[in-house]
Amino acid sequence: MQSFHGKSVYKGIAMGSILIWKKNNVQIKRLKIEDAEAEVSRVGVAVTESVRQLQALYDKALKEVGESSAAIFEVHQMLLEDEDYLDAVHNMIRAEHVNAEYAVAVTGDNFAGMFADMDDDYMRARAADVRDISDRLARNLAGRGETGFDFANPVIVVADDLSPSETVQMDKGKILGFVTVHGSTNSHTAILARMMNIPALVGVPVDLENLEDGTLAIVDGYQGQVVFEPSGEACRKAETRMEKEREQLWLLQTLKGKENITLDGHKINIYANIGNIGDVGYVLENDAGGIGLFRSEFLYLGRNDFPTEEEQFQAYRQVLLNMAGKKVIIRTLDIGADKQVEYFNFGKEDNPAMGYRAIRICLKQPDIFKTQLRALLRAAVFGNLSVMYPMITSVEEVRAVWGIVAEVHGELESLDIPHKVPEQGIMVETPAAVMVSDELARLVDFFSIGTNDLTQYTLAIDRQNERLDDFYNPHHPAILRMIQMVVVNAHAHGKWVGICGELGSDLELTERFVRMGVDELSVAPGMVLSLRKIVREMKVGK
Repeated sequence: MQSFHGKSVYKGIAMGSILIWKKNNVQIKRLKIEDAEAEVSRVGVAVTESVRQLQALYDKALKEVGESSAAIFEVHQMLLEDEDYLDAVHNMIRAEHVNAEYAVAVTGDNFAGMFADMDDDYMRARAADVRDISDRLARNLAGRGETGFDFANPVIVVADDLSPSETVQMDKGKILGFVTVHGSTNSHTAILARMMNIPALVGVPVDLENLEDGTLAIVDGYQGQVVFEPSGEACRKAETRMEKEREQLWLLQTLKGKENITLDGHKINIYANIGNIGDVGYVLENDAGGIGLFRSEFLYLGRNDFPTEEEQFQAYRQVLLNMAGKKVIIRTLDIGADKQVEYFNFGKEDNPAMGYRAIRICLKQPDIFKTQLRALLRAAVFGNLSVMYPMITSVEEVRAVWGIVAEVHGELESLDIPHKVPEQGIMVETPAAVMVSDELARLVDFFSIGTNDLTQYTLAIDRQNERLDDFYNPHHPAILRMIQMVVVNAHAHGKWVGICGELGSDLELTERFVRMGVDELSVAPGMVLSLRKIVREMKVGK
């Protein structure tokens, strides 16, 4: 029995035989060629065929995992047609008189290497996308076409890594789980695994050469563990857990379409938190009532420059259209602290968690803020949008925000651009905001409590510091009293209040929050039905 740990992509239990997936890579040789333009033309033909294949993958993914996740393959089409990428291939062919396959392989490695060396996790994950499109292009140049994914029996796929196109081509009815040596929890493959509800681990330090097809394995997404050749006792325990999981999943599925209402008639909204457009399908799959936190900063991460107004508008519009009238609460950019972006040129800060971040950037650099606000107000026409502002500490900050929103509204009016000023609220994540929440409630439409930052600021504990884990107590009475204070002050002025931090998904506190009068809980999509179950089985009482 061998056991290895990795990062969990999707929490679940799977047991079965493994299949070691080895890429059907084309052996690339460097060849000297005479007619460089003929090789460049070959690249063009291969790009056209690759785009056709990716369109077919998009159509397949659209049926299986929804529009948001299928968009991965639209991104791959864009990468294949990227001028910088193609220019690099063409230039190498012409300058060195080498064959197209070799130029594609080298260019792919170079571009993937650039992404892999970046500090940002999201950008490092893009290296796999570049390798994927380069491998596809090389296969088509060599006349090898698509790879095959015909599994006779259900298996746990074990691989060095899996590209998005490999993942979506597999018959998910025959996939019990994924285990990869490399890969990122932020990769598109990870998103697809979550959307498919397939237990998956990445970053598992296993030597594939020491494994054999057909070996029995247990994948435990809860513990982030895979066990090869498990003992009989381990298998019996896994079977018991899998049966219990199946029963719980079936029971939770019966809650789809049901209201989040207590036995004595008290209703609470249960929404979902998302970090990018690709998560919207998971929100819908888990029957969330809306999106309680859309982290807009993903649009700013992994770039060399600021996203344009049009880029932001299209992203917000897509989410609103996909949610089809359900509420979508978008948080304005929360850059800074642990989310550093080079092109913002922040410089080094001794204490970034308390530094130049979130709304402070927006008020100090209003041009950045106005670009995002214009996109948001324009997108508001297409759905049920609410906007909330992070890291608020004072009434003066809110009034300053309102002034900038009014300016943007006036500019759009003057240009006769369709738009709407949506419902506007603030994040309550500082003790200062809690203590003046009675005054803030007069100005805003709603509060959303960010318990992660509220806890670290209240307890004076850096939540990124592992040495302080024993002292970090999100159940501290001070935190719970602050939440109660915010609820009371919001309701006194007829405003609703939600929780979008980690505490919202803490099942030990669900009943307490409902009894406090919290109007909305926004959690990871996979937690929606679990919260609904608790709410529907409780009484608020007096």
